This record gives sequence, structure tokens and C-alpha cells, in this order.
Amino acid sequence: MKFKPLAFIINIAVTLGVGALGGWATAQSVKTWYPTLNKPSFNPPNWLFAPVWTSLYILIGIAAYLVWVRRDKIVHFPRTVAIYLIQLILNLAWSFIFFYLHEIGFALAEIILLLLVIVINAITFYKINKWAGILFIPYIVWVSFATFLTYNIFILN
Repeated sequence: MKFKPLAFIINIAVTLGVGALGGWATAQSVKTWYPTLNKPSFNPPNWLFAPVWTSLYILIGIAAYLVWVRRDKIVHFPRTVAIYLIQLILNLAWSFIFFYLHEIGFALAEIILLLLVIVINAITFYKINKWAGILFIPYIVWVSFATFLTYNIFILN
């Protein structure tokens, strides 16, 4: 398989673009609304979120690239793309629901759905390219933690 630099950059740029939109949705509330919430003792410091999410988006983009380069061999490529896009949309939606709309309960329900779709996406990618699926593991771990954190913030508020 020959490396395709433009496709690689596009796949990473798409995921980082989703992250940037999510960052836009959170920017104001992180300074105003979020500090007023009761949070559990294990709540990470705010400075940690940007580097973690940036790293995860890069891994997700690499995984997408690994699948994209095999698209001609994937029988259900449109379904694979749909799962991937649904996962990205749900990821973005959580930021808007939680930080922009301040709907913690709705955000909790949404992140549970997001986690389920991420796992489905990881399995789908793994069947196409083992490394593409493995690259989703840190994402699954982080969103699992974020789900637990969202649950605790919901309970405390």
C-alpha cells in the first residue's frame, strides 16, 4: 500500500476540524458556566482537555486514513463511512449539548450513545485494518472516562 499524503492530511484535517468546532462550542462556557458546576474530585484540570482531544483526533484521522486507502476492497464502504460520520457528528454534538446548551442530562444520554457508536466504529475499522481499530482504543478509554465524569457532574448538579 503506497502512502497517500493528501488523503492522510485530509483525514486528519476533517477530525481536527470537528475538534475545532467543538472547541468553539465550549470556549465561552469553560470560562463562565463550567466553573460554577459542582464537579467530582477526579475532574481533570481544564488545560488537559485540549491536548488530549487533539491527540485523539489525530489518532482517529489516522485510523480513517487506514480505512480509506482500502476503500476499493471494502464491500460495505458507504456503511463504514456512515458509521464514521455518525460518530464524528455525535462527538461534536456532545460539546454543543453540554457546553453550549448547558443540558447535562441530555449530554449524558448523548455521550452514552456516542460511546456505543465509537465501539461499533472501532470494531468496523478493526475488521478492515487491525491498526485502524486499535487506534480507537484511547478514544474509547477517554470517552468512557468522559461518560463517567458527565454522569457525576449530572448527579452533583
